[in-house]
Amino acid sequence: MIKRRVFTLFAVSEDGEKQTPRPARDDKLFGHRGIAVLCFLCLVTVAWFVSGCKKPSQTRITVGSKFFTEQVVLAELLAQHIEAKTGIPVIRKTNLGGTLLVHKALLSGDLDLYVEYTGTALTTVLNETPQGTSADIYNRVKKLYAEKFHLEVMEPLGFENTFAMVIRGDDAKKMHLRTLSGLAAIAPQWRVGVGYEFLERPDGFAGLSRRYHLQFAESPRVMDLGLIYRALVDHQVDVVAGNSTDGLIDTLGLVALEDDFHYFPPYDAVPIVRESTLERFPQLRAALADLGGKLSASDIRKLNYTVDAQHQDAAAAVRRFRAERGL
Repeated sequence: MIKRRVFTLFAVSEDGEKQTPRPARDDKLFGHRGIAVLCFLCLVTVAWFVSGCKKPSQTRITVGSKFFTEQVVLAELLAQHIEAKTGIPVIRKTNLGGTLLVHKALLSGDLDLYVEYTGTALTTVLNETPQGTSADIYNRVKKLYAEKFHLEVMEPLGFENTFAMVIRGDDAKKMHLRTLSGLAAIAPQWRVGVGYEFLERPDGFAGLSRRYHLQFAESPRVMDLGLIYRALVDHQVDVVAGNSTDGLIDTLGLVALEDDFHYFPPYDAVPIVRESTLERFPQLRAALADLGGKLSASDIRKLNYTVDAQHQDAAAAVRRFRAERGL
């Protein structure tokens, strides 16, 4: 049997004399106390770390956008207005991708809100055929988004952004071309450029071609939305699928053909928010409602022009717009 030795420690005074010996510590007792203290400190540290990790999701809102200028502008408008009205910090995640990708990010909680278009929500996300008026489509989307996704569709911002088949101004004048129905006779000699999403979505290129009996000279050229107007001006293509609120249409002397057979549904711009986010931030509802009807097609076209044609920062452009409107 091994005997444990217990030593005593002598304190020494300043003059070098030994003082009364101090009792030795019990090593076993000290070890238990040390472990207990260490465990307590670890628990405190973990609790602090976990609370620190959760804090951003509790005190911040994340706004997202698709990958074109107007979406970036709208995300910035929401972000600035929310920060100004509620004091809640807002994270911007812009240019994320197409409709389904941004919708997925909203469902997963990576985003709290973004701006969608009612016709896109109904056809691309809900896979329904649009019927009725703008109000009918808005109410249908609002109802189904709440039931299926626990998302709330807020009041429309005040403008519609529909798809637009755009041609060069010179061609429109030379061929007296103003409508999509008139394009059918010319299409076999022309090349068309589209974004990837327009090529794939149910209210996109295939359905448009069937409705207007369009047969182009070759398969559609798929390109980035930021490049389609430059490709049109440079005669790489002869007609492109753009958006009615694009600022470059007027700037570059282009013409958007009239959808005279009413193929495209209404596309009213609406903020879409997670219900859980509205529960966490009750003041958010009033802030978003304050933007209802405040943005016209002319307003967003000018904002898009400022960013696309004048190459100004989206945040600065939105800040000026909000100041001018007293927002």
